[in-house]
Amino acid sequence: MGLPLFRLMPSFKLWNLLGSWLLAFALSAALVAAGERWPAPLPIRPALVWTLVLLPPLLVAAVLLWRWRQAADGGPAGDGGESGGRVEQMR
Repeated sequence: MGLPLFRLMPSFKLWNLLGSWLLAFALSAALVAAGERWPAPLPIRPALVWTLVLLPPLLVAAVLLWRWRQAADGGPAGDGGESGGRVEQMR
């Protein structure tokens, strides 16, 4: 008998979650190994720091805006959401 969480989750979501955790663990281990190999601190360059902090959220926002505009223009809007197919079947 497994944990209730694992019985409720579909297997592909479970594998997705485990894969993400393993990727995060591998990245953490690589950073620890790099810190032991090169113990000298890196010089702080403000332009690089701000780019690394701001670029990912700006890219996500750009992708979301692009998808919303595409859906508003009648482009591919996905599968219509979770209940999109069920509404048509009920009619």
